[in-house]
Amino acid sequence: MKKGLIVAFWALAATLILLLVALPISLQAHLIAGLVVVSCMIVLKFFRAQGVWRLIALALGTAIVLRYVFWRTTSTLPPITELENYIPAILLYMAEMYCVLMLFLSLFVVSSPLPSRRPPQIEDENLPSVDVFVPSYNEDANLLASTLSAAKAMNYPADKLTIWLLDDGGTDQKCQSSNKAQAEEAKARRAELQALCAALDVKYLTRAKNVHAKAGNLNNGLEHSTGDLVAVFDADHAPARSFLQETVGYFNTEKNLFLVQTPHFFINPDPLERNLGTFDTMPSENEMFYGIIQRGLDRWNGAFFCGSAALLRREALQETNGFSGISITEDCETALELHSRGWKSIYVDKPLIAGLQPDTFASFIGQRSRWAQGMMQIMRYRFPLFKRGLSLPQRLCYLSSMLFWLFPFTRLCFLICPLCYLFFSLEIFTASGGEFLAYTSTYMMVNFMMQNYLYGRYRWPWISDLYEFIQTIYLFPAILSVIANPSKPTFKVTAKNESLAQSRVSELGAPFFIIFGLLVLGLVATAVRLWAEPYKADVTLVTGAWNLLNLIIAGCALGVVSERGTRRQSHRVRVQRQCRFIMGDKVVDGLIQDVSVGGASLRLSQSALPGLKKGALGTLEFTPYSALPVDQLPMEVRKMSMDEKGILIGCRFLTETPEHHRLIADLVFANADQWSQFQKRRHQDIGILRGTIWFFSVALYQTGRGLAYLFGLQKLGTPEPPAAPMTPAGESATLTK
Repeated sequence: MKKGLIVAFWALAATLILLLVALPISLQAHLIAGLVVVSCMIVLKFFRAQGVWRLIALALGTAIVLRYVFWRTTSTLPPITELENYIPAILLYMAEMYCVLMLFLSLFVVSSPLPSRRPPQIEDENLPSVDVFVPSYNEDANLLASTLSAAKAMNYPADKLTIWLLDDGGTDQKCQSSNKAQAEEAKARRAELQALCAALDVKYLTRAKNVHAKAGNLNNGLEHSTGDLVAVFDADHAPARSFLQETVGYFNTEKNLFLVQTPHFFINPDPLERNLGTFDTMPSENEMFYGIIQRGLDRWNGAFFCGSAALLRREALQETNGFSGISITEDCETALELHSRGWKSIYVDKPLIAGLQPDTFASFIGQRSRWAQGMMQIMRYRFPLFKRGLSLPQRLCYLSSMLFWLFPFTRLCFLICPLCYLFFSLEIFTASGGEFLAYTSTYMMVNFMMQNYLYGRYRWPWISDLYEFIQTIYLFPAILSVIANPSKPTFKVTAKNESLAQSRVSELGAPFFIIFGLLVLGLVATAVRLWAEPYKADVTLVTGAWNLLNLIIAGCALGVVSERGTRRQSHRVRVQRQCRFIMGDKVVDGLIQDVSVGGASLRLSQSALPGLKKGALGTLEFTPYSALPVDQLPMEVRKMSMDEKGILIGCRFLTETPEHHRLIADLVFANADQWSQFQKRRHQDIGILRGTIWFFSVALYQTGRGLAYLFGLQKLGTPEPPAAPMTPAGESATLTK
């Protein structure tokens, strides 16, 4: 009865909204109504309204959005007889309607995301057996040693846990290649990794041919293993000790469960975060997906496999003959097929692995191109809206995830359309300045408010626009190619642990400087039109303001493609662990302040230590979380300093045995709580006004920095970029140094 009343209430509300949408009112009345809605949403946001109040705020915003859609559809399109105006106008209209569709799909998916789950307890005698797959292609042995060591250290009975390195870089096909150099390289890799696996007591597995890329590699692992569950970790995704403790129990409580997916957490910044200097304080790009969207998908049994940091049921995979390999995004494709067969998924909102993001802009674009092309392949081959077996909510969830990757089309439209008017006088938007102000300004404000309601602590204002802008230039042709030939894309491994010894403009940066120049010319055209056609000043000002916003985003993008050089080869993680530093017969207590797979910074309690200097050899001793046979790591002192608290030294690990790799993994990756704490410090809702001011100041600085890189002036030195707002506690959320 109660459920029926709720449905009736929302049906009545929807009917009233639709009636209000089509109600003919004056511009002034619409502007006042829009401002009232914005004010109500601000008030509700101020009181942190949740539940039904949150939904009411979103419903109010929806009414304004629909009024804008009604106005755009009925009053702003030029006559079809004026093809030179109508064609760009209809393209812009379609781009805007796509944005509205994505907004409504987002409202459906994430308006009420599930809260975080607590793992069910399970008795040791009922624990299922687990095979851990670490697929590899061309990754360095040291990187694999860290991941395998972390997987080996997971807290789980040893007789029920088997670690597999699935090596696709040492296949028979590669070892027998007609290219002798490539064949020798593959043979050397195979021998090196076989020795590593033997030393770490994990299993090495390769195959005859590289067929179906990662999906084929995983399926080869399925054929040679027998565990009840399969955990998948990318080569650069090291799990915490508690990974299986937090995930295995769900499979005993949910008999029809095929997947437990956890977030991908990264210890290094992506190119945007690194070049803009936002990694320590601003929520990372992936946190919007893993912090909100996957929780929203989870409500509708639509959380999908993301290729790593996941646990899957072998029985379910056997039903589909393993991992799907038609597309180059085998993860989402596999989940779609299993969901359509009635299997369920669960999302655990806790970072339990630490991975690496692409370091360079070129590798970042390569990764995103693969994701975009793979999603387009799935939409082409397994269109979710008509996929038999899916529920309606699941169809909408998958459709939302796939349609998102069409954003390059809309972003290009929004970039080009104001220039069409400023350069060529094309009337693509038939409205006066007053109409544009009344409808478009309220629509944009409400849109920002709704985005803030949905993603406030996980995505700051304008950041999504910037991420989309920097991807659009290269994703647009990539998507067109897969639409023209769905079978053309091939799986390409994302580069790991790249280094940037010198500051430089990315090899993919040239188009962004060209676009920036065109937008600057648009500003000049705006000024010329205001002088030459003062009777069209209102339209010119509106179009010029639109172009100016594009210019601000494009200027910020110049900073993204201007890559900052770094000498650090591995990424540091801030920790606080007691230790002892041993040098000869001297033993000093200390504190490990930060650590990477390559070294650590220690603060020693003693203010003087004879013989301590750069190049000195010592030993780090600490208590590992796991029961390891050793607790000492050999080190070389690389730098040192002194303050009132004692001596601070930077050391490089001298790894000599497999146990040393396991100790390093224990130091860096074992404790999952440090990832959660770091994320929470970055999760702050800075609001639309504050966020806009911050973004515009960053964009101004990055425009100057990008132009300095272009003209070779970066060596002259520039001031630090505008600092991101501090956390509520007033402390910087530092993970890397």
